[in-house]
Amino acid sequence: MKSLRKTMQVTLLVVFVFFLGCDSKSTDQQVKVPKKEAIDISGFQSIENVSSVTEETRQVYQRYCAQCHGEKGHGDGINAPYLVVPPRDHTKGDYLETRSDQQLFDVIKLGGLAVGRAPCMPAWGYTFEDKTIHSLVSYIRELCDCKSL
Repeated sequence: MKSLRKTMQVTLLVVFVFFLGCDSKSTDQQVKVPKKEAIDISGFQSIENVSSVTEETRQVYQRYCAQCHGEKGHGDGINAPYLVVPPRDHTKGDYLETRSDQQLFDVIKLGGLAVGRAPCMPAWGYTFEDKTIHSLVSYIRELCDCKSL
């Protein structure tokens, strides 16, 4: 008798939980989670006014970029030995002088893979505002003591 009573209680509990989970709202009335939008690269404009390098820019570089590119930009960061493609040495202008500021901006914002470069370079477009990325480009130019195309 006790086992029958126990079975009935469990059955009623399962039925109750089932109906509690059902909702009479139609799916178009339920809240939908917005999807992240992809970064639209078609609307990029050339960089006309170069952002100045501030102490905040240097701190951003140390916090986010130095892990791979090194504290002084030599490509010798703590993560560098573990990457398939070595990080760019930001102190050598021979390569960086062949890149425009817009190209450097794009690789920082979109990531290496999006612009045909190293896939281990992350996209920072959701982390940094464009103003910060422009300032990072200026800081890289400062590190290499070079100009853009």
